[in-house]
Amino acid sequence: MYAYIKGTLTVLNPTHVVLEAAGVGYEIQTPNSYRFQKYKDQDILIHTSLIVREDAQLLYGFYNQEEKDMFLSLIKVTGIGPKSALAILASSSPNEVKIAIENENDAYLTKFPGIGKKTARQIVLDLKGKVQVTEEDSGQLLNANQNGHQNSESVKEALLALEALGYSKRELNKVEKTLNKETFESVDDAVKRGLQLLIS
Repeated sequence: MYAYIKGTLTVLNPTHVVLEAAGVGYEIQTPNSYRFQKYKDQDILIHTSLIVREDAQLLYGFYNQEEKDMFLSLIKVTGIGPKSALAILASSSPNEVKIAIENENDAYLTKFPGIGKKTARQIVLDLKGKVQVTEEDSGQLLNANQNGHQNSESVKEALLALEALGYSKRELNKVEKTLNKETFESVDDAVKRGLQLLIS
């Protein structure tokens, strides 16, 4: 229904962003809302997908079309809901997921919250040969520099974002000490570092 929405990014939350367009604030759930941090209070285009359930209408948003396409492919797999698909995309680029699928790398897929061996195998069975591995494109924000001033608030916000993706308190406690020892320019940097630690 909504292919994309262009508007002003007004709110960043661990689970979602709010994009204001034509006087309407759209609450959009994203794989990693802090990926959009540098666009706060600026105009931005977010690729979107509306999912209607019995009890809710939820809008999901993505940095580029490739990420959106991967999300739509993942949620077609039995056992994969939007939350699990978002967790996978928060931790990996679409191309990395495609490579794992084509290589039948179940071990890689089971590193994500909510993905067990059976579900990982189902992802491979359903999607192998249907997703095209490409060269990384569109200037994704996945390689931001991780130097800068230590900000304990950034780490706190990052941990909330990771919890929203489905990681357990026990898993987060393990990475919190490492995050507190490092320096980050933004919450996005802290989230990405946390994801690296969680899936390594």
